[in-house]
Amino acid sequence: MLIRHRLDIAPSEITPRGVWQRRRELVRSAVAAGLLGAAGVSPAQNPAAPKLPGKPSPLSTMEPPTPYNLVTTYCNFYEFGTEKEDPARHAPKRLKTRPWRVVVDGEVKQPRTFDIDDLLKLAPMEERVYRLRCVEAWSAVVPWVGYPLAELIRRVEPTGSAKYVEFTTLADPQQMPGLRSRVLDWPYVEGLRLDEAMHPLTLLAFGLYGEVLPAQNGAPLRLVVPWKYGFKSAKSLVRIRFTEKQPLNSWQKSAPHEYGFYSNVNPNVDHPRGSQATERRLGEDGLFSRRRPTLIFNGYGDQVAALYAGMDLKRFY
Repeated sequence: MLIRHRLDIAPSEITPRGVWQRRRELVRSAVAAGLLGAAGVSPAQNPAAPKLPGKPSPLSTMEPPTPYNLVTTYCNFYEFGTEKEDPARHAPKRLKTRPWRVVVDGEVKQPRTFDIDDLLKLAPMEERVYRLRCVEAWSAVVPWVGYPLAELIRRVEPTGSAKYVEFTTLADPQQMPGLRSRVLDWPYVEGLRLDEAMHPLTLLAFGLYGEVLPAQNGAPLRLVVPWKYGFKSAKSLVRIRFTEKQPLNSWQKSAPHEYGFYSNVNPNVDHPRGSQATERRLGEDGLFSRRRPTLIFNGYGDQVAALYAGMDLKRFY
């Protein structure tokens, strides 16, 4: 048996485009009818995809994962378009994940430029099933594969001046048609406090559902911060910079009255365009899906609330 080990195989190279497009239409119809189980849609349904197994983590939620087909076809990645289907439509054909390098610099004693394959070997892989909550009031449960961002941070040795970590994503107009949009000032930039970045829950992710990250989900590596809204988990990272001053993240720069630096999930703070008190879980109950209460810190309060002790979480949203 010939086993392919290339890590940059796009889903559209494995399955003919027409087949996976029809599969997406089938899943959409199944969701609308509340028949995901009857349609045979399982959490992982791409046996030909490059595998990336990880050791199960005790930090995982016990909630059942959202079906794989929904997570990989209903997503935000504005570099490939603002519609939920745009990333799956464009990214697999366009995004080239080899060669890929990540610059780690700023207030560190050991600045380095990492090749993606060196990053893959930096620490043992774990599978962590995390809740994901988007500011549009939908949520999902995803088995991510990666290791704590702290593993990388320790190796570059932040200086005493490092207080924040800034994340910059790829911005290549040749690969990313969404860059023609003025919705944001490209490249996409996010930021965390250093203690948030070092927290054991903060993940540097290279895969999901035991497979290498699909292009539309942020290949070849992305950030996952489960207690914050999904846009904080920057995709397709090319630079990680340690700073003394708080970075100006992209959404805060674009719409400061709507998005703050912290972006912690807080049902008590309404978004200007709607309440955050409830959410809809992808794949639940079809078209007439019930809404569930949104949990403070997306349900991770026991682990992370101490990071914000004494802070006004309505002011520092």
